[in-house]
Amino acid sequence: QVHLVESGGGLVQPGGSLKLSCAASGFSLDDYTIGWFRQAPGKGREGVACVRSGDSNTYFANSVKGRFTISRDNAKNTLYLQMNGLTPDATCRYYCVADPTGSPMYCALLNYKMDYWGNGTLVTVSS
Repeated sequence: QVHLVESGGGLVQPGGSLKLSCAASGFSLDDYTIGWFRQAPGKGREGVACVRSGDSNTYFANSVKGRFTISRDNAKNTLYLQMNGLTPDATCRYYCVADPTGSPMYCALLNYKMDYWGNGTLVTVSS
């Protein structure tokens, strides 16, 4: 059974950094498209960053390119999202996602229905 548990959210000042973690179980990170979506109140779910082993197409939303990085620790079966230079519009609930098929580029589609979602972790960027 696939299970995704996010952690690392919280309150951060504009310009600050946070690192989100996603502990995955029930599958190997190498076998799935994995990544992060986010949702602000009243808005749709936006893909932030997605990757897939063996696929050179790593997706990043234009709004986070150069500031966010996605990484994994296969030994811990854990996915990370390092977020630097945070701005108030990054205030969202961030969800870890996984899908056994599909290109990471599908994450560019607003509200794309990845097969598996965590419960999310809240990030608030405010002074």
